[in-house]
Amino acid sequence: MPHPFTIVMIVIIVIMLAAIIALYFLGKRSQKKKAEQDEQIAASAQTMSMLIIDKKRMRLKDAGLPAIVVEQTPKLLRRSKVPIVKAKVGPKVVSLICDAEIFDSIPVKKEVKAIVSGLYITGVKGLRGSLETKPKKKGFMAKLRAKASEMQASTPKKDKKK
Repeated sequence: MPHPFTIVMIVIIVIMLAAIIALYFLGKRSQKKKAEQDEQIAASAQTMSMLIIDKKRMRLKDAGLPAIVVEQTPKLLRRSKVPIVKAKVGPKVVSLICDAEIFDSIPVKKEVKAIVSGLYITGVKGLRGSLETKPKKKGFMAKLRAKASEMQASTPKKDKKK
């Protein structure tokens, strides 16, 4: 008769395999949905020139978006912070939701040409020249490595010629 430990391990392995298989199929389904949504967004996209006033990550209800947008979002997502851009489009000041991938590349207090689909910004180009992006902050370990390499470069090397 097998030991109880082996039976428990076999059951755990079977459960883990079932979870991995389920997550694989759920992931495939969500990728298909995202691809369909991206096609719809691309179909209704327009290019607009706008002056970016401010950008922040904030909750939907604090962002100043229309009430209908807040009502249509799922309750769990209402509390999460989303990238919001306040921009002047023509004579109006509008709050827009930005794609998280391009949020960092949007310059503040500059005029840009943005690809907008409804209230969603999907792309940004500089109106006058290229976009100036701030360099990404270095992590703690990267700073330590940079200091160490500077220290090695600054120490004088001894010649072994005689």
